[in-house]
Amino acid sequence: MVSMQAAGESNGYFDDEFVGKFDELLRWRRDVRHFKTDELAPGLVDDIIASAELSPSVGNSQPWRWVQVQSPEPRAVVKETFARCNADALEGYRGERAQRYLSLKLAGLDQAPVHLAVFCEDETAQGHGLGRQTMPETLAYSVVTAIGSLWLAARARGVGVGWISIVEPEAVHRALDVPAEWRFVAYLCIGYPEQVEMTPELEREGWQARTDPRARLFVR
Repeated sequence: MVSMQAAGESNGYFDDEFVGKFDELLRWRRDVRHFKTDELAPGLVDDIIASAELSPSVGNSQPWRWVQVQSPEPRAVVKETFARCNADALEGYRGERAQRYLSLKLAGLDQAPVHLAVFCEDETAQGHGLGRQTMPETLAYSVVTAIGSLWLAARARGVGVGWISIVEPEAVHRALDVPAEWRFVAYLCIGYPEQVEMTPELEREGWQARTDPRARLFVR
């Protein structure tokens, strides 16, 4: 394995120690639902987003749009839509599965100091359409890739991220008054986690265990 050129720099190759640390970071990256209410250190959110901005995107279009939600009014709308959607989701479960659903805390909306809505600008001129003529959905795929990068960048700095997917996209879009051509992709809660666990909460609570990766690898 090629050695590192200098501290913090490489020539595009990484040694076994780095690879091991990276795999460890992947294992420790969790969907956080329980946050401390402490404010993040000054500049930390900017640093995390700057790292996420290094993500690849189709045609180098960088279609992601980050909206930090600080005002109480849109935050209240998100909480309201979450409550409605959460109640509707519960209707789909019965018996023990319903009880397990009730036991899960599915939002850090009250605790997390930072709320970040993420959108995709479908009409962006950047990238000149390269790579998305036949599959325009690759713009949204690029945004999700950036969110994954943000998640890892946050965890590497001791910060947790939770993805709130139980919301009505149209309600969030209206509450934030963003351009009509922006497509809502994610609502993220960001903050210092109450506790750090390598095992996902959904596994710990008996909702869903991880399965053998060989079941998802196909060769043709």
